Amino acid sequence: MIRRILFNLMAWCMVLIVAFPLFWMVVTSIKPSAELFRRPPTMLPEAATFEHYWRLLSQTNFLTYFKNSVILSLSTTVVVITVATLGAYSLVRFKYRGRESLAFLVLFTYLLPSVVLIIPLYLMLVSLGLSNTILSLVIAYTTFALPYALWLLRSFMAGIPQDLESAALVDGASRMGAFVDVILPQLLPGIISTALFTFILSWNEYLYALILVNSDDARPLTTGVMNMLISSFNIEWSLLMAASVMMSLPLIVVFAFLQSYLTRGFGAGGVKG
Repeated sequence: MIRRILFNLMAWCMVLIVAFPLFWMVVTSIKPSAELFRRPPTMLPEAATFEHYWRLLSQTNFLTYFKNSVILSLSTTVVVITVATLGAYSLVRFKYRGRESLAFLVLFTYLLPSVVLIIPLYLMLVSLGLSNTILSLVIAYTTFALPYALWLLRSFMAGIPQDLESAALVDGASRMGAFVDVILPQLLPGIISTALFTFILSWNEYLYALILVNSDDARPLTTGVMNMLISSFNIEWSLLMAASVMMSLPLIVVFAFLQSYLTRGFGAGGVKG
């Protein structure tokens, strides 16, 4: 009993330490400007206000940046998951020369620092006429998200019994039919986990967006908010906190919606004797 109480206390202390910056961000976003620099600081606002959110949405380009980030993250996730699922299926189910070497080469590309690829990617995108576009960021993000996604889905794919697919083929299903009806349902937890990783990576990425895009029409939230609210002479703390809360909401919604699916499908459809 004493060990359990101590463990619970330690767990709650860790939760409070991790959650306090988020709490302070939300509280700061609804504080009046006069309370932001008060000494000593107030834990809760004396008079909560949503003026900062109104200014953020009506007087800045935040909605444009938000739309760009949604399009960018969803597009990158769809491309990466589609290619990684088919690639993982090829690496696990088909036998051809150099298959294992190809898998390790894919993982090696993920280990390369992102900064190494910036100049080659920038020159390639400029030559193709794709600079300062959302498509250029989708291509750039795919280069570093796809290798890890492919390796991760390869591990999930290797855990699916091949007897399930063989039984479907014996029953008359085509290779694509067996892949869609048998493999994909078993692979769903891995696909969801990989999709979450890719979405978060695309949503939070900063370096590529800073180098490859200089137009407000294509900027995502990470660089747009920085250019809009942070300068050499002033930082709009109230608007910055409001923007941070708004930027965190999609990730919270995605996790809340997909959390119930993360464990679904594990062991489902196993071969019965």
